[in-house]
Amino acid sequence: MAKNYLIVIDMQNDFVTGALGTPEAQAIVPDVARRAREFDGTVLFTKDTHAENYLETQEGRNLPVAHCIRGTEGWQLVPELDEVRAARDAAVFEKPTFGSVELAWWLAQENDAEPIGSIELAGVCTDICVISNALLIKAHFPEVPVRVNPALCAGVTPRAHEAALATMRSCQVELIEG
Repeated sequence: MAKNYLIVIDMQNDFVTGALGTPEAQAIVPDVARRAREFDGTVLFTKDTHAENYLETQEGRNLPVAHCIRGTEGWQLVPELDEVRAARDAAVFEKPTFGSVELAWWLAQENDAEPIGSIELAGVCTDICVISNALLIKAHFPEVPVRVNPALCAGVTPRAHEAALATMRSCQVELIEG
């Protein structure tokens, strides 16, 4: 029997209510938490993770807003999703950049042990980390359905969110409802 995965991308305080928070990110929290609680399969989380020298990195020079610094309140998952993570004893993949190569490798090992049926992604930011992980995973698993529910994602702006959805659609990432 194939396994199904839900990957919750970067639902951390800094992306929801903190340094890079948006009203759109705040609005999806209850629905993402509900989906993660009710998902019939394995739920995984990613956390954007930076060091104190973030502003000295290439990303920090291009996005000069300190965020998701390991150990800070902004780095923590929002409480509603941290509760789900704890209840499900879900794995968390810390990633120093947009996409998680470690997550893709881990999924490849899981697929070797038992075929993956589908992979669904939800979270923030649609136009940066969600799309990066969706395309990275799709490249590793071209025949596995990779799905994104637009209502469970939020972009840096609504326009950027829509543009990322269009790109994912053209790269065979399935956009779903529900």
